Amino acid sequence: MTAPNVTITDLTVTFQRGQVRALDGISLRLPAGMVGLLGPNGAGKTTFMRVLTGVLLPTSGTVAVDGTDLTSRSQRREVKAATGYLPQELGLYPDLTASQFLDYMALLKGITDRRARRTRVKDVLELVSLSDVANRKLKGYSGGMKRRVGIAQAILNDPRLLIVDEPTVGLDPEERLRFRSLLATLADDRTVLLSTHIVDDIVQTCPNVVVVEHGSIAFQGAIGDLAARAEGMVWHVTQPATAPAPDLPTVTVTPGMTGTTYRVISSGIPAQDAESVSATVEDGYIALMHGTVPQRAQHGPDLRAI
Repeated sequence: MTAPNVTITDLTVTFQRGQVRALDGISLRLPAGMVGLLGPNGAGKTTFMRVLTGVLLPTSGTVAVDGTDLTSRSQRREVKAATGYLPQELGLYPDLTASQFLDYMALLKGITDRRARRTRVKDVLELVSLSDVANRKLKGYSGGMKRRVGIAQAILNDPRLLIVDEPTVGLDPEERLRFRSLLATLADDRTVLLSTHIVDDIVQTCPNVVVVEHGSIAFQGAIGDLAARAEGMVWHVTQPATAPAPDLPTVTVTPGMTGTTYRVISSGIPAQDAESVSATVEDGYIALMHGTVPQRAQHGPDLRAI
C-alpha cells in the first residue's frame, strides 16, 4: 500500500446562507506520512476534517484523492472507503467487549464476510496492543485503552488516509508516548493527518505541519520552518514576582527564587536585560498567531509559507 495523493483546491465552506465562512479558499497538498494540523478554536480545523472524511460537502472547491473527487456525490463513496477517522469524541458501547465493538464497526464499514471480519478485528487489536484484553468490556478500559480502540476502528478498512482529532487529550505521559509511536508506525505507508492543540505531539511525530486561522492557511511546510518563523524574536524576560506580566505574546511563565521568567515573542528587544533564546516550534506558532514579524522583515515579503 502507498500513501494517496491528496490535493485540496480552493476549498470553501459557508454556513447560514453564506454569512459564515468556515473555510475560505484553502489550497494545499497533503504529503505522505504524518502531517500536523494546528489552529486556535474556531479556526476551521473541524470543518476541514469533516470535508476530508466525506461527512460534509463543501460550498465550492475540490478535494482529490488520487484523482477521485471527494466533493462529487458519485465518487465520494470510493474515497470514503479508503479513509479512516478517529473523532475527538468517539461513542463507545460500554457493555460491549473490544472484539464485539470492532466486529460491529467492521460490519458497518462493509466487511460482511464473517471470517474476514474476525481476522481483521484480531489483526487491528494486535496492532494497537489490546489482544490480551480483547474480551474485556469497554467500561473497564482506561482512557488510553479507549483511544486505542478508537484508532483500531479507524483502521479496520486499512485506510490510505487516516485522520485523527485530538487523540492524546487527557492521556498520561506514558500512554501519550505509546499513542505517538502507534501513529508513527501507521504513517509508514499512508497519510496521517493529526489535529491537536498539543504542539509537542506534532513536534515529536510530524515532519510537516499545516496551520489554519480564520478559515485560511496561515502556514504550510516543514516543522522546522515553523520554528524558524520566530527566530530572533524569542526572549526570556525576568520580572520581580510582584511586577505585572509583560504585555507581549507569552509562551511560558516560570516562577523562580529571584522573580518570574517569561518566554515572550517580540520583534524588538523587550527589556534592557532580556535574553535572546533559540526559537522552538511553539514559539513559531505563537508568533504566527499574533502576526509578529522580525524587524528586519517588517518592510519585506511576508515570511509565512502560504
